[in-house]
Parts: sequence; C-alpha cells; structure tokens
Amino acid sequence: MFRHDTPAEASFRTEVRSWLEANLPGSLRDRTTRPPPVELMPWYQTLSRKGWIAPHWPRQHGGMGATLNEQIVMTEELARIGAPHLPVQGLNHIGPILMEFGSEAQQKKHLPPIIDGSVIWAQGYSEPGAGSDLASLATRATLNGDHFVVKGSKIWTTWGHHSDWMFALVRTDPDAQPRHAGISFILIDLHSPGIRIRPIVTIAGDDEFAEVFFDDVVVPAENLVGKLNDGWRIANALLGHERLGTSNPQFALQALERIKVMARATGIIADPAFQDRLAAASINVTALSAMFSHAVELTNNERSLGPESSVVKIFGSELLQSLNELLIEAAGGHAAMEEPVATNAGVVDVAVPFLFSRRVTIYGGSSEIQRNVLARRVLNLPA
Repeated sequence: MFRHDTPAEASFRTEVRSWLEANLPGSLRDRTTRPPPVELMPWYQTLSRKGWIAPHWPRQHGGMGATLNEQIVMTEELARIGAPHLPVQGLNHIGPILMEFGSEAQQKKHLPPIIDGSVIWAQGYSEPGAGSDLASLATRATLNGDHFVVKGSKIWTTWGHHSDWMFALVRTDPDAQPRHAGISFILIDLHSPGIRIRPIVTIAGDDEFAEVFFDDVVVPAENLVGKLNDGWRIANALLGHERLGTSNPQFALQALERIKVMARATGIIADPAFQDRLAAASINVTALSAMFSHAVELTNNERSLGPESSVVKIFGSELLQSLNELLIEAAGGHAAMEEPVATNAGVVDVAVPFLFSRRVTIYGGSSEIQRNVLARRVLNLPA
C-alpha cells in the first residue's frame, strides 16, 4: 500500500484482524452482492456492539471517532476478509447530514437507531424521467399547516423495500427559478399510509433497488431538514458524502484479490502481458486508496468536499468496472458461467460482480454529470 503502519496502528490492525476472523460468519464472506437484511443486519449489530459500526462518526454521536489511519486500517482489513457491503444510507449519508444540518430533536431521534441498526434508511433522489438531473424532480410536497402532503414517486431506491425511513428531495415551490431553488429536503416514515414499494430485479439477479410511490402521504412539518426550499444545498452536501462512500477502496481491493485468485487458477498469471495489466490495476487501486484517504482527511477536518468528490467518484467507479473486466479476462472460458468458479483458494464469483459493476458509474450522479461538474467548477467551461 501507499503507507506503513506505526507501532500503534500495527497493534490496532492485529486487533481488528483477529476480531474479524473470530466474529464474521463464513457465510457472509466474499459475497459479491449485498446479503438480505435477515442475514446482514445481525452482523451490522455485532459491529455496533463492538463500537466499530461508524469509525468516521464523532464519539458524541455514538461513533468510534477513529483517526484517518485507523479508518484506513479498518477498510483494508474488511476488504482482506471479504466482509459484506453494509447498508450505508444511514451511516454515510443521512447521519452526517443530520449532524451538519439537522435540528437537535432530529439528531436525538434518528442518530441512535442508525448506530444500533434498528432502523434502515433509503435515499429518495432519482425519479422516473429525471434520473441524475435532480433539478427536474417532480415529486411534490405541499405545506398545509403543520404537515406536508407528498405526491409522486422515486425510483432506483437502494433497499427501499427493506427500509423504515427515507430522506427525500421534494418540490415545495413549483414556480421557483432556477428550478433547484424550489426543492426541500424532508424525512419520510416509509410505514406511513399512502406509500407503496415495489422491488426491482436487476441484471445481476438481485433486488437491490425499488420503486416507491407516494399517494397524498402526510409528513409532519418538523421532518423538514434545514429551511424550506433550501434542499439543494443539503442535497449537494449529501452527494459529496455519497460519492466518497461509493469510492471506498474496500470494493476495489476485494475485486483485485478475486482477479489474482482467478488468474492463478487458470494459469494466465504467468502471461507477461496479463502481468502488465495486473500491475497497472494494482497501481490504480493504490492510487484510489490515496485519493480516498485525502478526501476522508478533508471531511475529518470539517471541510466539505467540492469537485474532489467528483474526481474520486469517477476514478473509483470506473476503476471498479475495469477491474471486473480484467476478472473476466482472468477467468477465460469460465467467464460465462453464472455460478461461482471453484478454485484451490475457494470459489470466485465472476459473472455477478461484472454485471453488478455496470451500475456503479450511476451512483451519486452519473460519470457524465461528474464530468459536467468538473467542466464548470474547475475548468470554468460554459454550461
């Protein structure tokens, strides 16, 4: 890697590695898609009881208050053992947003259940016909005394059908110009009357996403985060967190390990041309780890990520796709198999992670959106 542990960090790494080996169930290791809640949430709650579910959260909100290097150690050890992907909408998205923009009452109500895993959150951003163009969203929230009435729908909602709450962008002023000036950020109890949720089965065979429909859903006005019609500012802060989380090198490190195992099994590891591509991939994963660490350090110093989040998101998501393309090459004739491939070092899933990786460039705003952000905000090119 790009850094070396201090003696204290080496001791912490040993503690993390030993604890993970003793406590992470074998059935949850090296899963290429996120396990369902009935399997995953007990592991989430085990990490919570250990005090390690939120290394990046400050201690006063129930987090670990870990240093940057401790967070890197945990990321590397979770990748090494093949830990499953946790639901992160609470931990990485709405949790930090409530710490920055939420009221004291909202923090007291919502942060503890995120830490203990008793409540699962979903993100309500994308809509049919709007996609990554959030300024075009059409879901309406009409303020009526002490409550909003919400009508519309969201799509591509990660774990929407497993979630208890949603943080959502809604249009509260349909006449505002520019369009993003009429958007607010609210919290919606998904168990409220008038909500229908329909899972979406993807090309990878999982039902990670869902459609959520709102039919005159009543939401208390106290669930507004920040000021009315100021949701765009909060949404952009949240997207910075999401883009950073999407680029976590844990996923790239796990993909790189799959490539090596598969390449040894098929023998292509001895091919000098393949070795060159593998070396380049390893260098890029190290570069991603360094970029991610820099971005985490900025957030730890309470600096909001600007264009940096777009850079790391583009690099991280497109690198994950290229790694899975290299995995296909390493698998050779096994690449077309739907079932995991058996090797001397264990089974390796090839097709599912390749299909799964196709969508990662959309998370947190597509690569096209990120390049537009960089063109306008960094290069000062015209819109």
